[in-house]
Amino acid sequence: MLNLNAVHRSRGVGSQRYSLVIPALRLGAGEQLAIVGPSGCGKSTLLDLLALVLAPDQVGQFAFNNVDIAGLWRADQQSVLADLRSRHLGYVLQTGGLLGFLDVRSNIALSRKLLGLKDDGSVTRLAEQLEITDQLTKKPAALSVGQRQRVSCARALAHGPQLLLADEPTAALDPLNAERVMQALLAQARGHRTCCVVATHDEPLARASGLQVRRISCRRDADGGVTATLGEAC
Repeated sequence: MLNLNAVHRSRGVGSQRYSLVIPALRLGAGEQLAIVGPSGCGKSTLLDLLALVLAPDQVGQFAFNNVDIAGLWRADQQSVLADLRSRHLGYVLQTGGLLGFLDVRSNIALSRKLLGLKDDGSVTRLAEQLEITDQLTKKPAALSVGQRQRVSCARALAHGPQLLLADEPTAALDPLNAERVMQALLAQARGHRTCCVVATHDEPLARASGLQVRRISCRRDADGGVTATLGEAC
């Protein structure tokens, strides 16, 4: 599914430089991984690389489903990258990212509609499994924070992605709702054998949810810049 080796991404220079280094990352279908670390360590940068919206500066290997992603970036194949993103990736944003002018049903169905997929019952099934069936006709503003996050999870899964990315999906929730949303998200991903990468600062919740855990560690370099490195599973 995912195979990355010696992938680097940097921004800024001198004391303003930040560099993310991914020595190796391999994940297969159905595997679930938590990327943990404090705010600002590079978790979102890593997810943006995996989401194919941020190009690496240096790369030994970057493959997704045996597609050479590094080669697509080098050849500036933006349309191919966009097609891969829309068809095979799902993304749960920290703030939900729902469209306020659409009701819950339409928000969940959005990815399928944009891809021209027929109604196969996925929206209704996900709403039932994520316990939001009674919210389908409401607008996002009428929902609680926890309900909005579950709608965001349903939308990210509705088109059957092969890779699900979630950026701090429980950060705005109280501990009880955080556990409920995390368990609901992971259960749906497991049911579809969707590879899942969750960025979170809550390592205890990640471990309690059965996720593999890899930490991002940071060091200050001689030029005053920062290098963040994705560690091994721990």
